[in-house]
Amino acid sequence: MFFVALTIARTTFLESVRQPIYFIIILLSGLAQVLNTAISGYSLGYSDSSEVFGDNKMLLDVGLATVLFSGTLLAGFIATAAVSREIENKTVLTVVSKPVSRIALILGKYLGGAAAMVVAVVIMLLFLQVALRHGVLSTVRDELDGPVLFFSIGAVALACAVAVWGNFFYGWHFSQTASLLTLPLMILAWLLVMIVSKKWAFQSPLKDFKPQIAAASVLLTCGMLVLTAVAVAASTRLSQVMTIVAVYATFVVGLLSNHLVGRHAFSNELLAEVTIAEPERDRFQSFATTGDIYTLTLKAPPGRLVKVGDPLYYGPNPNGFDLVTPNFTPFKGDLNNSDEFFKLQTPPAIVITSVKPQQLVIRHLGGTALPLWREPKTGDFLFTAPTRVNPFALAAWGVIPNMQYYWLTDAITQNRPAPLSHLFKVILYTAVQVSAFLALAVVLFQKREVG
Repeated sequence: MFFVALTIARTTFLESVRQPIYFIIILLSGLAQVLNTAISGYSLGYSDSSEVFGDNKMLLDVGLATVLFSGTLLAGFIATAAVSREIENKTVLTVVSKPVSRIALILGKYLGGAAAMVVAVVIMLLFLQVALRHGVLSTVRDELDGPVLFFSIGAVALACAVAVWGNFFYGWHFSQTASLLTLPLMILAWLLVMIVSKKWAFQSPLKDFKPQIAAASVLLTCGMLVLTAVAVAASTRLSQVMTIVAVYATFVVGLLSNHLVGRHAFSNELLAEVTIAEPERDRFQSFATTGDIYTLTLKAPPGRLVKVGDPLYYGPNPNGFDLVTPNFTPFKGDLNNSDEFFKLQTPPAIVITSVKPQQLVIRHLGGTALPLWREPKTGDFLFTAPTRVNPFALAAWGVIPNMQYYWLTDAITQNRPAPLSHLFKVILYTAVQVSAFLALAVVLFQKREVG
């Protein structure tokens, strides 16, 4: 089945890149990146604290949005050409009438469409990369970036010229030739731009390389793979127009899923936010054993009345999701009697032992320690009760593809680098989402009449 799926994938890939709309969308995305360098001059202020600054922050935001919009549109066209159009034209009957399972057919269609999508998205992201190197012309004194214009325009022009020549003399398919030539030529153009400065002098390729923007590009590509799976699933039952509508609806709902569903999955009343977390002694650093004490300086006074003896929970999210502290029984003993703190029968707890306007002192009590996976940190959020979970909202939130995971622009412009672990988690999340939608596609296509 795997080799059959690969054969179908190869055919689907070639059919996808041969669509005239495929190369047209790629070119329009590149043209949009050129226009973005002109329309992003909003004078947002200058700061060199992140990989992009000034008006280039807007350029990055608009540029990634351009790739996202173009890729989502392309996913709909690729999927409908690969699945729904073949169903409508009855050509898929030729395949399923042979010893080819429908699972292999769906898998092959997705792999071919995903490969075509990756080629297109990488080209569009390379357009964005050279646009970011060029930057926004914020003032009349800013000069055009000669290497960017020469190498990038030359790459696209050469690809089109070879495609026209091959089409005229050898009958090569123009869209396929131009698209598949643009990818290596744009990679070469980007590499040359990295090693040639604006003054046409050689420089280190690392000077203009932005690792966080590269990470954002990888995650955006992962998001496109999820939307391609959505398009394949939708195209097994819907027409081209409705497939595109379904893909964009999934995209919009995915962007809003945190607000529409996610905020209802976990609920807790926020007490305060921590600005400084200090252990009383070095040996209390981990806060992992009973008796450990921490002083928490707050960003603002607590939002409600809090008193000595109240339990305390902390975690990284303001809605109480993923609390560090597990549920525990509140301490009911006398805080003035330290003998009760560590009795074997005393249940483990975290208790507030001192309250000041913008400072709390907390202590880890109990006969045994709570299983905490880390100590309190700056930026943590505090609560006096465990988080309540809505299982229905949580299930819906997990099913809807959360497109916010693939959008790193805010983190980049606010100089909050995403750790490598985040990339691995999102890639794993992508694999799960793609598998789920391909399973849905198989279920929808299994009983579909194709004769």
